Amino acid sequence: MRRLFPLLCLLPALSACDKATEPAAQASAAASTEAAPSAAASATTAPATAREIKVENDLITYEYAYPAVAAAIPALRALLDADIADRKSVLEDSARDGRKDAKEGGFEFHPFGYWIDWKVVTDLPGWLSLSTEIDTFEGGAHPNHGFDTLLWDKTANQRRKPADLFVSTKQLSAAIRDSFCRQIDKQRAEKRGEPVKRGSDEMFTECLDPLDSTIILGSSNDKTFDRIGVLVAPYEAGPYAEGSYEATLPVTPAILAVVKPEYRASFSVKR
Repeated sequence: MRRLFPLLCLLPALSACDKATEPAAQASAAASTEAAPSAAASATTAPATAREIKVENDLITYEYAYPAVAAAIPALRALLDADIADRKSVLEDSARDGRKDAKEGGFEFHPFGYWIDWKVVTDLPGWLSLSTEIDTFEGGAHPNHGFDTLLWDKTANQRRKPADLFVSTKQLSAAIRDSFCRQIDKQRAEKRGEPVKRGSDEMFTECLDPLDSTIILGSSNDKTFDRIGVLVAPYEAGPYAEGSYEATLPVTPAILAVVKPEYRASFSVKR
């Protein structure tokens, strides 16, 4: 899949880039999208395969992929397939408007682009955590990119927002904000070549609310969530030239204390 930006292995510290499932997903994707079963396939239900679609014409360039582990869950596969169609429809509508504006304005139209590739953060007995970098191009000076997360509750067979597993977003933010901002400031200093001065009048020096960015739940033990990732898109922590930021935070007793009781067994303090 061609990318405008390198796709993150989504916080290696969160899950060692999905030691078991990711190679299988890559192998399935390499085989091609929606490949027909081979003649040697068993008469029983064939293993789920990753899906990847590519559409390229004079209006749009559109690529969307998700791994085999997601395809193996029928309800999640249906959700992702619907998302493929919905995002493509929105992109086509936007591109038609853009082409019309270009024609009326007398300037060249460049096809709009959208790239999304879901990767496994962690696959636990009761949960599947996915994340993606989303790259877009709508004819501006440069492409843009952001992030999204998909947390699947296998027991309830439905999607949940990571923050919904906590008592409140306010309490979750309070539990992780200090350590999150320290990591972001350290990265800012490395990128800028000088320490960040909090409270100054300069842009991009303030402590951010991590809940304004993309929250990812990860694991190092393949049993429980013991890490929280925060993905920060360009323009949020720094100017576009600095790119994105990311932080990996261990689950602490303070974080565990703000997990809703019904989900507490799915978390553990990072050892």
